Parts: sequence; structure tokens; C-alpha cells
Amino acid sequence: MSNLPPLNTETIWAILNEEIDDVIVNKLVWHYLGYRYDETTGQWDISKVLPEWRDEYPEPPDFIENRPPTVKLTRSIPAENKQLLKEQLGFKGYKIGEFGPRQTRRATAANWLLSYMQHNSKSE
Repeated sequence: MSNLPPLNTETIWAILNEEIDDVIVNKLVWHYLGYRYDETTGQWDISKVLPEWRDEYPEPPDFIENRPPTVKLTRSIPAENKQLLKEQLGFKGYKIGEFGPRQTRRATAANWLLSYMQHNSKSE
């Protein structure tokens, strides 16, 4: 997964604007959750994945296609970071009639990644 785009606000906007494929969005979230694919064994290395994810999802879930892992992702965003898309990026959301579950799940992934960026910039 070394060909992932950098984790920055441009990438977050590209997710929101659907300029990045769903597969890449998933791979970004998987990467920052700690999932690593071992090409030699053809298996997922989950040694760096937190137990609450590793136990429920020994293989990384598809956040765009499936609601339950996206709900878990939403719940894992600290309360103070729930509105980061709006507060930091000025994202106003999608217009009524122009979005569905897929866009909502992409926005959740974008918000989680932005929260991850915020948390990790403080701890450096």
C-alpha cells in the first residue's frame, strides 16, 4: 500500500469531492488503523491494529460498502473532533438529493482521517 496519497488536507478534499477511488479511501483508513498486507504470505498483518478493531475485523473491512464498520469508525472519532470537516475545512456537507450512503461513508472516512491527522500532529 505504499502508493497511497499523502495524508493531508488536499487528500481529504479529494475524498469528499470523489476524486479518489473508493478502494484507495479504504486503503488509507486501513493503513492508519494499522493493517498491513504481506505480499509474501498473502495475508494481513494485524499486529499493529488496535484490539477493538483486530478482534472484530481480522481482515480490514470495506468502509464504503458496509455500514457496521463505518458506524464503528464514527464512534472511534473523539467527540472534540466530530466536526473537523466543518471547522477546519469549511465543508458544508452534501446537498440534499445529491448524496447517498456512499458519500456519507466517504465523509466519515475523511473525518476519521482528519481526526487522525489532528491527533498525531499533537503527539509529535
